[in-house]
Amino acid sequence: MGAVTEATSTRSGKRWIERWDPEDEAFWEAEGRRVARRNLTFSVTSEHIGFSVWSMFSVLALFMGPEYGIDPAGKFTLVAVASLVGAALRVPYGFAVARFGGRNWTVFSAGLLLVPTTALLVIMEPGTSYTAFMAVAVLTGVGGANFASSMTNINSFYPLRLKGWALGMNAGGGNIGVAVVQLVALGIIAAAGAGHPRLLLALYLPLIVAATVCSARYMDNLGPVRKDSGAAREAARDRHTWIMAFLYIGTFGSFIGYSFAFGLVLQTQFDRTPLQAASLTFVGPLLGSLIRPVGGHLADRLGGARVTLATFVLMVGASGLVVAASLSASLALFIAGFIVLFVLTGLGNGSTYKMIPGIFRAQAETRGLTGEEAAVYARRLSGASMALIGAVGAFGGLGINLALRQSFLSSGDGTGAFVAFLGYYVLCCAVTWIVYLRRTAGRARGRTVAAGGARTGAADAAGERQPAYAEV
Repeated sequence: MGAVTEATSTRSGKRWIERWDPEDEAFWEAEGRRVARRNLTFSVTSEHIGFSVWSMFSVLALFMGPEYGIDPAGKFTLVAVASLVGAALRVPYGFAVARFGGRNWTVFSAGLLLVPTTALLVIMEPGTSYTAFMAVAVLTGVGGANFASSMTNINSFYPLRLKGWALGMNAGGGNIGVAVVQLVALGIIAAAGAGHPRLLLALYLPLIVAATVCSARYMDNLGPVRKDSGAAREAARDRHTWIMAFLYIGTFGSFIGYSFAFGLVLQTQFDRTPLQAASLTFVGPLLGSLIRPVGGHLADRLGGARVTLATFVLMVGASGLVVAASLSASLALFIAGFIVLFVLTGLGNGSTYKMIPGIFRAQAETRGLTGEEAAVYARRLSGASMALIGAVGAFGGLGINLALRQSFLSSGDGTGAFVAFLGYYVLCCAVTWIVYLRRTAGRARGRTVAAGGARTGAADAAGERQPAYAEV
């Protein structure tokens, strides 16, 4: 049955599974599901803490009162730097899984989180130079990169029919690290006041150690996921990699950008105290994280393109509420609009990531590939493209914080930035419809789209089918 002997073969003394066929239902039910779920559990754990470390400056900004000598623009810059580094590192992190093994890289990347957390524990006090804070903001970026390697790894463990759920659970469990660190910060501010940020950092150090040890003990490397620079080049040349990256900026870029900036906006534009801001900031990231697996599950059932389009349409409406609230200085409407946006970004995160393996599986079928050949093709290209898409999408978080910084410098509020975000969602609606839904409907008129671009209806006559992107 294409069986896999779990972690019995060795390579460089590490745990390796040399044969893995999740598309074989008999194998999946007999042993594949158990192995995949175990790896998913500990992948989520490490990624969760990575997100907490990545978003640490957005939380520590609530502790940084006037005595730190950093204005709102300076705080937005610190958050933007962390976002930038996390986005850039997602590319090498995503490809590292094939080079070093998913388990091995998870152990390394989880342990690396000790560096920024320890550095923050040392410098987090009034009188520290802005340069020192900027240097540590760079270090916290490693937490954001964990997402790329984690998603690439888990993508290889699950069959196509379950990828939406699995990737949604993996990403949602990681994303929720943003909400959890904000909630823990709220508890510390409420119990000890805003003058004790080191309590937050000290709490995370043993958690990082535990995640590293558990990853080493319970996770596996997949031998079939080999270093494949050819897959990276193919993914980079495929237009769908960049189209999906554009859409992922709108979903994940919005999620992480808003998660980092929401508390600062509440303090700066609506004059909330650190405790008041902290009591609100965790709600949006929490809901957005919890609903991400729902987005993936809906995409499994209804098609990722359909769910993604509906999500962007609703995001246009929600961002319109935020613009209206900003213009009218209505805190209640502002919070309501943002909470809805967070929920929608979570749905969109799940549906867009489900689309990626489906797109490449559809392309494999147009090339005449079937069975294991098609699965291998889709796994190679989707894994490579996820590293690029995840990186570009995370740059959206940088864009949001830079746009808000400029808006506050120019007009004293975030209205201009919120209008720009609304316009981006309109573009995402148009791209999703034109590329993944309208052309599928056009098959009845003999139009066909091949993997690299448009072809004539002659391809259908020759027996080549158009990728059914509406179903991905």
